Amino acid sequence: MTPPREASQPRKPWGGRFAGATAELMERFNASIGFDHKLLHVDIAGSKVYARALVRAGLLTQEEGEQILAGLERVCDELSGPEHVFAAALEDIHMAVETRLIELIGPVGGKLHTGRSRNDQVNLDERLFVRGAVGATVGRIRHLQQVLVDSGAAHIDTIMPGYTHLQQAQPILFAHYALSLFWALERDTGRLADAAKRADFMPLGSGALAGSAFPLDRQFMAAELGFSAVTPNSLDAVSDRDFLLEILAALSILLTHLSRYCEDLIIWSSAEFAFVELDDAYSTGSSMMPQKKNPDSLELVRGKTGRVFGDLLSLLTAMKGLGLSYGKDLQEDKEPVFDAFATADDCLDVFASAWSTMTVKVERMAAAIDPATLATELADFLVERGVPFRDGHHVVGAVVRAATQSGRRLTELTLADLQQHHEAFDEEILSRLDPRASLARRNLPGGTGPDAVRAQLVQAREILAAAASA
Repeated sequence: MTPPREASQPRKPWGGRFAGATAELMERFNASIGFDHKLLHVDIAGSKVYARALVRAGLLTQEEGEQILAGLERVCDELSGPEHVFAAALEDIHMAVETRLIELIGPVGGKLHTGRSRNDQVNLDERLFVRGAVGATVGRIRHLQQVLVDSGAAHIDTIMPGYTHLQQAQPILFAHYALSLFWALERDTGRLADAAKRADFMPLGSGALAGSAFPLDRQFMAAELGFSAVTPNSLDAVSDRDFLLEILAALSILLTHLSRYCEDLIIWSSAEFAFVELDDAYSTGSSMMPQKKNPDSLELVRGKTGRVFGDLLSLLTAMKGLGLSYGKDLQEDKEPVFDAFATADDCLDVFASAWSTMTVKVERMAAAIDPATLATELADFLVERGVPFRDGHHVVGAVVRAATQSGRRLTELTLADLQQHHEAFDEEILSRLDPRASLARRNLPGGTGPDAVRAQLVQAREILAAAASA
């Protein structure tokens, strides 16, 4: 005869095989309820559809199905309360829901798990969670893209030095810089949407690994839950976490983009550059130095990028040696995903707010442009006069060297100075040695010229309008 259990310890769904109680240490070590309670609403949604599928299969009466559906509603209300505490002995959200359902409606609640395993149940929950989480993150990306479009439109005439190797390279428009992040973010939305497509398969009916023995209408469940198709192989279905890995990879790339732009803005906010100034609301001070205004909002985004990388590596490591189909290792798939979404969403919100409120120092940016950034204009001019580019490049290199040695800027050179290096230089070259003249010659699609950037703004607005109406 099985010894009575303590009232505080719920009956385990797998407990019939065991005579002894689980050690308290093992209860805590084994439990995921401390974090997977985030899946409550999707777990309830999946269970409701599964109950209706059991009715369709004749495994529940209509009355039993209605009892279970009503009971699940009550469970959802109770367990959603902020004051509700989940006991570690409940193990996970699935057991928490089932235990409370049986307490509320009696033994009929125990019929809900017919033909279902926690293996296919949790896989379903994660797919449903990802769908909602991706949608929320993409919404934040769209908001940031709108911030960038507004910033670009406001600074369509703001000229600044562009950099390679952190050395001034060529003049660009600040609007062009802002829109460069827009397009990177557009790729991020594509990656997230693409990963979500891989999650768009309904796993219920896969059971623990071999499929259910009952005549469940999987297509019905897929349609009810908004999936495009059912998983084609039960063994693969319960062990598949590819879609989570793809999501974490996509979020890692997204954070990489934000981090790179944070690095630029952090440098640009220094006294040495003074191209931008963050609003007080997104800066902090020093506990020792009264004059300090630190770009901590951007530094934290840059720092939290490594955290999301860690989430990806954590799940990759959990998966790499795991044979099919299910191992308890897969309990470690949830926290990295929850953390990565929460971190990415916070970073998107903070970055968008920091950008939208920062001051762009228009005059300082223009004044900082080194005339040496116009050297390419000299080389291009020689090309137009029939000089091979490699020869022109060499000539202009000599011009720059001579100017540097004489302590003069390129814009201070006379036509006679230039003609000492090549006779193809004529009066027109002097008008070319101007940053805005350089920009005006770069209006091809995708360039930094004013017309090209205005065309980018049109494209960007069309993308946002289409996304808003989708």
